[in-house]
Amino acid sequence: MLLQAANAGDQRAADRVVVMLYGELQRLARSRMRQSGNLTLMDTTALVHESYLRIHQAGKPDFADRKHYLAYAAKAMRSIVIDLVRTRQAERHGGGALHLPLDTAISDSVPAAQEDAEILQVHAALQELAEVDPRLGQVVEMRYFGGLSEAEIAASLGVTERTVQRDWQKARLFLSMTLRQ
Repeated sequence: MLLQAANAGDQRAADRVVVMLYGELQRLARSRMRQSGNLTLMDTTALVHESYLRIHQAGKPDFADRKHYLAYAAKAMRSIVIDLVRTRQAERHGGGALHLPLDTAISDSVPAAQEDAEILQVHAALQELAEVDPRLGQVVEMRYFGGLSEAEIAASLGVTERTVQRDWQKARLFLSMTLRQ
């Protein structure tokens, strides 16, 4: 009911949806932050708030139910983390600034640079997967990034749980092969 009112443009209903789902959004954000390690300076609350802003700046997204909203929020959170990593890499690689070496020691940022590169590799592999088979990409986003169960994913996509299980296996195999290259 609230999602329908929010979809119709009722801002109070949209705000109430976020209040009701705030705990689940926090869980998604914690999961997203745990997966990205200490790569961002953002905390879970900031990630939830930033995803809320992105969702509502995208116009009037139409969410059929709670699962669709959470899947979209997970996608927004992933996008935010990727944007932060890209920004940090751009800054690290100059960003137009004049760099003067102060010493010859290896920087502490080398491990962070490797983690950034790994996150961007996974992001690129997931994009490639979505181009090959969009549903497999959705299953990965909903399960890995959104934390949805197989039953919730199946209901959201209109397929059986067994289909979701097979899609998850195919997606894992594809991503594994892509990341080894």
